[in-house]
Amino acid sequence: MKDFFRLLLVALLVGLATPAARACDICGCFMGITPYDNQSGFSLMHRYRIFNGYRALGQTPDFRPDGARIFFPTKLNSDDGYAHSHRGDPTDFEAFRVLELRGKYFLSQRLELNAFVPYVMNTSQINGQQLNASGVGDVTVFAGYHLIRAIETAGVQSRLVVGGGLKLPTGEYDRQTTQGRRYALLNQVGTGTTDGFVYANYIGSYRGAGLSVNASYRRTTENRFRNSLAPSTATFASLFYRVPLGENWQLYPSAQFFYEKTKGEMLEGQLTGEHAMNNALLGPGLDVYYKNVSLNTSVQLPVYTATTDHPASAGRLVVSVGYSFRQTKYLLRKRS
Repeated sequence: MKDFFRLLLVALLVGLATPAARACDICGCFMGITPYDNQSGFSLMHRYRIFNGYRALGQTPDFRPDGARIFFPTKLNSDDGYAHSHRGDPTDFEAFRVLELRGKYFLSQRLELNAFVPYVMNTSQINGQQLNASGVGDVTVFAGYHLIRAIETAGVQSRLVVGGGLKLPTGEYDRQTTQGRRYALLNQVGTGTTDGFVYANYIGSYRGAGLSVNASYRRTTENRFRNSLAPSTATFASLFYRVPLGENWQLYPSAQFFYEKTKGEMLEGQLTGEHAMNNALLGPGLDVYYKNVSLNTSVQLPVYTATTDHPASAGRLVVSVGYSFRQTKYLLRKRS
């Protein structure tokens, strides 16, 4: 059975490496010093991101406004006369859901490959009219190198991972409304752009307590409509504590901080003013490990949101289940 799972993972990663999420979503791509350190594996992750309430009008964001389901929309694809025109309606919201298959494979103790395949489920409700768009999104592939790997020392343990990769234009980005107008860029399931990004992740721990900090920077190309997104940055920080429960169970409660900034959409190289973001979120997380199986959960709510004429950031939820292999051999071996 273990050999079958290994073959399945390798086949998945090879398939994703052929030409055939948004900026914040590579945060936490390495989850810290955990029971599965330096082990290949795969996971299924669900993310929910909600925007609701116009801050300029004094409206309070709601994590789950009426009509916004957390895990699946009411309909995968529908359009009941939607028009993208913000007029301050308090029932407006934008919900972005992603069900994502993630694979990680270590070529050596210090070199990891990652691939994410998302199924996107977007909902936008403006002035009482709702648009739902769902489908396979843009695949992401990237590599990370572990510059510092001091995990077998007594007392303080630390790791520094640096890397980069690409988001590939595999999702649809030219869907139209019933009136024949193309959806706004972030209402599409794909962007049509090839994005390059770099990131750095530091993880340190002392006994049971630890800190993980991940920072990333992303730039995009233009699609055939000359749409793109402005350069974006994201920072993710987690304070965690290890709680062993018997021989096979371990818990990692945490406090998690997330910050993102981008000037939003661009058309023909010029900013449009759409979907600019400058947000900070904070909330609890809990990771549960049993043998080779993991459950990762977190919720973050806004602590700072810059005022714009769009619905404000109202929160973020992540739930993930994963399986890890007990990897002892690598494709790239040290020379004797």
